[in-house]
Amino acid sequence: MSSPAALSLTACVEAMAADLTVLREAVERAGLILVGRGLDPYREPPRILDHPRYRAMERFFDREGPSGRVMMRRTASVQINLDGGDESNSFSGYRYRWELAHRVGPVLVAAFANSPIMDGRPSGWLSTRQAVWSRMDASRTHQPRYHADPRVAWTRYALDAKVMCIPGDDNGDWSAPPDLTFRDWLRGTPGLRRPTQADLDYHLSTLFPPVRPRGWLELRMTDAQNGDDWIVPTVLAATLLNDPAAADAAYAATEPLCQDIRPVPSDDIWQRAARIGPADPDLAKAARACFAAADSALARPGASAVLRQALADFAERYPERGRCPAHDQPDALRRT
Repeated sequence: MSSPAALSLTACVEAMAADLTVLREAVERAGLILVGRGLDPYREPPRILDHPRYRAMERFFDREGPSGRVMMRRTASVQINLDGGDESNSFSGYRYRWELAHRVGPVLVAAFANSPIMDGRPSGWLSTRQAVWSRMDASRTHQPRYHADPRVAWTRYALDAKVMCIPGDDNGDWSAPPDLTFRDWLRGTPGLRRPTQADLDYHLSTLFPPVRPRGWLELRMTDAQNGDDWIVPTVLAATLLNDPAAADAAYAATEPLCQDIRPVPSDDIWQRAARIGPADPDLAKAARACFAAADSALARPGASAVLRQALADFAERYPERGRCPAHDQPDALRRT
């Protein structure tokens, strides 16, 4: 499900909640309920979509192991879409927003990790969904190599990513040659036609980094949540990137996560966020600070009291106690 673009955070949440109410009613009439998890903890469902794109995706990911099929069939997330930013050098500029989105990304992974069970038993990860993504083709699922200009970083990333499929006839085989990058394809590959603008656009749609620029910023790192808790990562991410004071506080809070010359967390930080979440002291401290910064921003006149309360309730249940939603599931498994 995807909400329409909204002019405010409150309008976005209200529109999404209204659609979700309709879906829940329809599902309940069928005798079912919706479950919010980052990963299906028990089943290995079949692929439903029989389209050349998805057949080619399956073949592509199968070259490197089973993680691609797990991603395609068993994972779910809350994707938060925020303005890309303007040309300024302030907090509203695209350079700052791109950097801050990557800095808070591991915090969102850790705070909202909600997939600790796979095949009916603990996987050893709090966000198994994020672990699955990290084991797939790194040229399209890891964050781009840092560059001060996000446009350069994204261009290089897109050119160096392997081509997953080459669109053609709907009844044909869209599989691309193994290890073909888009850069290689542009330079000319024997037996292949030259790529077009449409091919580039399609290639970009097959790249899945944690923060994907699409004219806006698509934050893809958060596990699906239980009940109405999807509201909380939406409120947190939007407030941290859109409120100047909250943005500054989040930038400062995530400084310990950036230990080398790059001002963004390394892949190791993303791995720690997925594996141990709030048990990592730097991530736990950053999460508490980010929630506090968002709470302060929402305390100002004109902000939604309902959204602030949802954020505060989640913070009290999880980050303030060094926990995340994943901690509820092994407990339930042991009780069973």
